[in-house]
Amino acid sequence: MREVRRHRATGLAFALVSALAFGGSGPFARPLLDAGMDSLHVTWLRVAAAALVLAPFAIAHRSTLRSHPALLLAYGVFPMAGVQAFYFAAISRIPVGVALLIEFLGPILVLAWVRFVRRQRVPRSATIGVILAIAGLSLLLEVHAGLTLDPLGIALALGAAGCQMGYFLLSDAAGDEVHPLAVISFGALIGTLLLTPLAQPWSISWTILADTATLGGVTVPAWVCVAWIALVSTAVAYLTGVAAVRRLSPQVAGGVAYMEVVTAIVLAWVMLAERLTPAQAVGAVVVVAGAFVAQRAVDQPSVAAEPERSPGEVSTPR
Repeated sequence: MREVRRHRATGLAFALVSALAFGGSGPFARPLLDAGMDSLHVTWLRVAAAALVLAPFAIAHRSTLRSHPALLLAYGVFPMAGVQAFYFAAISRIPVGVALLIEFLGPILVLAWVRFVRRQRVPRSATIGVILAIAGLSLLLEVHAGLTLDPLGIALALGAAGCQMGYFLLSDAAGDEVHPLAVISFGALIGTLLLTPLAQPWSISWTILADTATLGGVTVPAWVCVAWIALVSTAVAYLTGVAAVRRLSPQVAGGVAYMEVVTAIVLAWVMLAERLTPAQAVGAVVVVAGAFVAQRAVDQPSVAAEPERSPGEVSTPR
């Protein structure tokens, strides 16, 4: 069995950078959406621009396409294309807060997969941390203010959660033999191909990108928003996210990933003047507390990584 190296300090640093990078996508995409650009078009620009920037790395790691084609295809289908496609389809039928809350059930699905499919013990702190984060997220998104139960919308949001689970599990499955840049670059290329027939980029209002946008009171060219969400919120976010999962574990990295939502809320407050309600402020604190509790599971690598044994089974050295 492959030994997965867990490095707490660097893993947590990568996880936090990834959450910060992912969290910035909303505030930088908002000016484009406010200007009239379709959300699916913004998503396509995000993934396609990242694929273009990362293309040299895909060429440099082209041998990975021959050695791990299934892994790269799965990464393009689930983390890159699947999460966005299911999420945007879900918010067309149910409130955004409800859809986002359901999507972020992904880390709980990771815990269930590790516990019941892989039959590995899950550190208690990881479980408690994720549950705390979910509770805080429900306050942060004020789900109680507008719950609408549309069966298809709920199913689509659960699809996004499943794809998010795939992001954590696939990032861990690659192992040290597959370079993170290979996973991200080919994932972006495949994701772009899959999203193209859905987004129909030939119908994008390209004139919007030639205009200006306002961020935090500063006027910038609109294309700067696309550059940010492609380079930082996609390329950097996914690269550091893969690095984090490999150094921590899927379940622990999933708990820390809830910081993404807090980051998005804080940046929206600073850059877009979207203020927090008292309930949201409490929710943000609870999410941070959940992430803190979850990361403590890194101190227990032997518990997290050791599979269950039947009562008479003898452990053999490896």
